[in-house]
Amino acid sequence: MQPLQNAGYDRAITVFSPDGRLFQVEYAREAVKRGTTSLGVKSEEGIVLVVDKRTTSKLVETKSIEKIFQIDKHIGAATSGLVADARSLIERARLESQIYRITYNEPIRVEALAKKICDMKQMYTQNGGVRPFGSALIIGGIYDGKSRLFETDPSGALIEYKATAIGSGRNDAMAVFEEKYQDDLSLNDAIDLALDAVYEATEGKTTAESVEIAVIEKDTGKYKKLSQEEVSSHIDLLIEKKSDDENKDDD
Repeated sequence: MQPLQNAGYDRAITVFSPDGRLFQVEYAREAVKRGTTSLGVKSEEGIVLVVDKRTTSKLVETKSIEKIFQIDKHIGAATSGLVADARSLIERARLESQIYRITYNEPIRVEALAKKICDMKQMYTQNGGVRPFGSALIIGGIYDGKSRLFETDPSGALIEYKATAIGSGRNDAMAVFEEKYQDDLSLNDAIDLALDAVYEATEGKTTAESVEIAVIEKDTGKYKKLSQEEVSSHIDLLIEKKSDDENKDDD
């Protein structure tokens, strides 16, 4: 039961409680934590985005679940949290990207786009009649030959990462990144590391059908989603490696 002194500070509008908390923002973060895991990894050769698309029913068509999106030719995003909120933010990101391209005749910087989305999120924490977006985004891309990876929080906070995760498996995935991430990763190594983190976050329930992978290669500077066959090959290698590790432990 909510403490009496906090009653009313999460009703209708987002206002500070006496102890300086914004309860609606905290609730939005909880919505993100209930979502499935999404990850981003930066490597020397580009950006890797991976999402877990596990469903709660075998009747759901997995292909209909979208959690990874192309924003522009050189930028992609992975989401977690409320799906409807994420779609709204993705559409806004695409619009901002095209406005920038038409206005300045050049692609938008990854950081500039992330800041615009965070500005929008922050606006929804201080205006009456609206609520914070219950979705977090990992925005990654290539600009001027450099890989950039950002995480946007429901509060509007923006942090740049080398590797990050959002959703229910964040803690387990971040533990893998803390232990195994290296600055000189190749693109394939980054994919394998991200899948290793997904494997740990999902307690081994990782399949080719439940995972989606997208990359933005530094050489081409273009977003590309991996085919089902490419994903399957990476998953097979992951399962084989995990099986070998388990056999070594048994010995």
